[in-house]
Formats: sequence, C-alpha cells, structure tokens
Amino acid sequence: MRPVKRDEIDNFINLKFSKQYQRIKRYIIRNQNLEKMANKREFKKYIDAISAMVTEEMLYAYVNVENADKKAISEAIGMVMDAAENARNHANIYFDKGHKAFESLREYANEKSAFFKKLFNKINSEYSANIDAALAKFNAALPQEIKDGLKASAQ
Repeated sequence: MRPVKRDEIDNFINLKFSKQYQRIKRYIIRNQNLEKMANKREFKKYIDAISAMVTEEMLYAYVNVENADKKAISEAIGMVMDAAENARNHANIYFDKGHKAFESLREYANEKSAFFKKLFNKINSEYSANIDAALAKFNAALPQEIKDGLKASAQ
C-alpha cells in the first residue's frame, strides 16, 4: 500500500468544491444505471465522482472523529485512490475492429457499444470490490460508539 500524497488529497478536495463535481454528483444521482454508460468520458466521470465522495467522507472522519485509527483511515483513502486510478487506466482500451469489418455502420456501432458496456461493467465490478474493501477497512477504524450511533440513526 502506498502512502497518500498531499497533492492527491488536495485534488479531491478541490474537486469537491468545483461546479464540475456538483454536476457529476447530480448526474450520478439521476443516472445510476451503469448499463447506459457506453463511453469513456462518462465512465471516468462516474469513477472520479464516486471516489471523491467516498474520500470526502473518509477525510471528514479522519479530521473530526476522535479515537479513530488514523493510519487505517489513511490506508483506506489510499485504497480508494488506487481503485480509481486502476479503473481509469483500465478504461483506456479501444475497440479493435474498424467499421469496414462489419456490413453496416449500425452493426459496427451496436458491437462497439456492447463491447464498451461489457468492459465498463467488468471494470466497475472490480472497482466496486476494491471500494468495498476500503470501506470495510475504514469502518473497522471507527470507534464502536460511532458505529452504534450510525446504526441507531439508520433505524
């Protein structure tokens, strides 16, 4: 596990207050169906926004929760950043067939769209597994009284 760099945290904090972050957050809330996401730009915005929101909550707990295991929270933030970086890097794959390999442009477009949907679903499942592991580590770092308070407020 690599340590979290200060400029990475600053990038996430700056993203939180930007207008782009607010648009992405609204987009995610409205379009939670990943099946619609068939291009890299939307997928990368989705990854960035989810990672920023998770990191924001972890940073809040890191700063404001007493008796929390700060080292474990820092490692969890690093895991989130690594998951986001890996997801973004794996999304840089191109469709390997040209339009001349198909009988029509419509068939080409359908195959290309299906390819990217399948790719993004696979990357998203790996990303979700990494985020779940980071959240488990983060939750283990919180004191028991905080966990009890969160359970009580959820009911």
